[in-house]
Parts: sequence; C-alpha cells; structure tokens
Amino acid sequence: QVQLVESGGGLVQPGGSLRLSCAASGSIFSTIPMGWYRQAPGKQREWVARITGRGSTVYADSVKGRFTISRDNAKNTVYLQMNSLKPEDTAVYYCNTSPYASSWSTGTQVTVSS
Repeated sequence: QVQLVESGGGLVQPGGSLRLSCAASGSIFSTIPMGWYRQAPGKQREWVARITGRGSTVYADSVKGRFTISRDNAKNTVYLQMNSLKPEDTAVYYCNTSPYASSWSTGTQVTVSS
C-alpha cells in the first residue's frame, strides 16, 4: 500500500503561484498513475489532474492551462505547479492513486485571497 504526504500549501494572493508536493512510499511508485484532488468547504472532493507512470497528463477543465502535474520517480514524488491562482482554487489538496481509494491523507490547505 502506498503512503502519501502532501505539502506546499499556503496563503497566496490571486494571480500568484504555489507548488505542491506529494511524497509517496513504496517501491512500485514509478508504475502507478497518480492524481491530485481538492475539496473546497461545503463541496465534494473533485479531481484536478492525473499523470501516468510514463508521464502522460490530463487536467480538469477548471485548471487546464494554469496547473501542471509532474513526477520525479527517483524521488517518489508528484508535484502540482499552480499558476494564476484564483479564489475558487481555495481548497484542501490531496494526492492519491485513485479517486476511489479507501484511505486519504490529511492533504495540504491552499487559500487564495487578497
């Protein structure tokens, strides 16, 4: 089972940038597709971006062109570079192997506000 720890969140002004990191344990990390998800207050968790083990990426329409997902398999880490942040990006951000995963870590809070 892969264990995940997210970091890099914080408070940023609209238009600003943040880079989130997701450190994973497990020797098979490089073969596992990974995704970033987020949950805003009072809303359901939603998918943000996904990357395969080989680096193919796909994004939700709401973040396309602003966010970039990447991975460093040597470091067992997945990243989410977030640019041109908007107040509606405010949420707790999580990484995981699947939206149907039974276990989720605590995530990292991103707050976009002036």
